[in-house]
Amino acid sequence: MFTNNQRQEERTGKHGTPRLQYLQELVSQFQNATDEETKERIVANLANFAYDPYNYTILRQLNVLELFVDCITEPNEKLVEFGIGGICNACAEPKNVATIVEADGIPLIIKSLSSPVRNTVNYALGALYYMCDYNRATREEILRPEVVDLIERYAAAESVSLENTKDDDFAKSFCIAMGQNANATMNVLRIGKALCCG
Repeated sequence: MFTNNQRQEERTGKHGTPRLQYLQELVSQFQNATDEETKERIVANLANFAYDPYNYTILRQLNVLELFVDCITEPNEKLVEFGIGGICNACAEPKNVATIVEADGIPLIIKSLSSPVRNTVNYALGALYYMCDYNRATREEILRPEVVDLIERYAAAESVSLENTKDDDFAKSFCIAMGQNANATMNVLRIGKALCCG
């Protein structure tokens, strides 16, 4: 459920921690963490906050989107997964996409399409889908033939399952935009939409 000011006040109560302060504490904990498990837990928590438009301004203010981009450069597959998940959750908002683009996130998201972790690939697909609408340059960068090839290879993989497919419109729209092998691309985008975007 999305939050608004009244709901946030009710949830926080008189003695609760305001959202900005709570998220700042998470960012500080991440920056000071020395073990990977703690970092994974914190990034997963931040990614959960990235789906709610109420938090978008705060996430940009605290540079959390850049933190997500940094996470997808890490060798730790869990940090990559949670970082790309946070990006996917946040990039329905054009201002968030602008931040991710400015942080050179698109090439890193595209690179995530080659991850051995299914969730990472699904989150990357969802993020790229939403980012295609940002502007023409972003769209062209995402729809390069080598990116389409990665998506088609993922669709052709035997491990791809169409369980949980909920919305064909997502896949159809993306395939029309791509103008490429629609059936293979549609299969993989159905999975990405169902798994990362509900």
